[in-house]
Amino acid sequence: MSDLVLSSIRKSFGTVDVIHGVDLTVTDGEFVVFVGPSGCGKSTLLRIIAGLEACTSGDILLDGRRVNDVAAADRGLAMVFQSYALYPHMSVRQNLSFGLENARMSKAEITQRVGEAARMLRIEELLERKPRQLSGGQRQRVAIGRAIVRRPGIFLLDEPLSNLDAELRVAMRGELASLHKRLAATMIYVTHDQVEAMTMADRIVVLRGGRVEQIGPPLELYNRPANRFVAGFLGAPRMNFLAARPAGRDLILADGTRVPVAVDLAPVAGQDVTLGIRPQHLRPADGGGIPATATLVEQLGSETVVHARSDALGALIVAVPGQVRLADGETVHLAFDPADAHVFGPDDRALPHVETAGA
Repeated sequence: MSDLVLSSIRKSFGTVDVIHGVDLTVTDGEFVVFVGPSGCGKSTLLRIIAGLEACTSGDILLDGRRVNDVAAADRGLAMVFQSYALYPHMSVRQNLSFGLENARMSKAEITQRVGEAARMLRIEELLERKPRQLSGGQRQRVAIGRAIVRRPGIFLLDEPLSNLDAELRVAMRGELASLHKRLAATMIYVTHDQVEAMTMADRIVVLRGGRVEQIGPPLELYNRPANRFVAGFLGAPRMNFLAARPAGRDLILADGTRVPVAVDLAPVAGQDVTLGIRPQHLRPADGGGIPATATLVEQLGSETVVHARSDALGALIVAVPGQVRLADGETVHLAFDPADAHVFGPDDRALPHVETAGA
């Protein structure tokens, strides 16, 4: 396997800058996920790594060797695209072996590699079928197998599950994670789905507008987002954001409610800030807290999602474990643990948390 270093990578299409000085190190055997909204530059960055796009400036190092001017075919990488890109007139076996035959590999070596990949992906019984005889999940396995037989230094996967239905996507997520462990492979994976990122990655790279917003393990980004964008992008349902102003160690919300937070507010004294609370951290309280009116109650069995509204605060979403009986139009008071609060300053950057008593 291989490691990768990106140093000050920039990409422009004419006068339009799409990648703005990205720095990243991917270590040997790591599973890194690029995530962000459509148009953030994640697929372009992956194509630059693959050699399918040239960077405007910066350096790409594979195992310490600069490869900016090395052709894609000579970088020792393998890419799995969103479309399966299988040859329709070839069998699965032929699709898997075609690239190896072009590399003039011996028949014995090709047979061995194809057999190993087929066993690993559980497609041995499909080797003589044509792509039109396969399901979406089976075609995706073949596309991944075509990368595996090359034994690349790094696997590059560009939204490989986006064409699958929801149930199959969940199953394939688990299979890819298991495959990564078995191969001990270096993988870089692109997706717009934050659930895929959270469940598969060793580290997540959050991109917006061609810039890196934050890099870190999934739970680190979830628990300590660097800014409001990362906080809102990771987590479902989306984080609640409420306008507030500091008052000592507390915040005063737009409706006058005073709430405590375990955040250092000194740097933003007297300034408008934003309180962020995840739906899972809000809970109905007997009294006090934030008053709101339930507008929609979604009973999901394992949890109840309550959509509420306050005239002064706007919309709120609450996700409560289990089954909570609450009628539309009913007033609910919402509370949260101060340690679960996030506060974002006027620049949208997160303010540091402080230790609470008993923590």
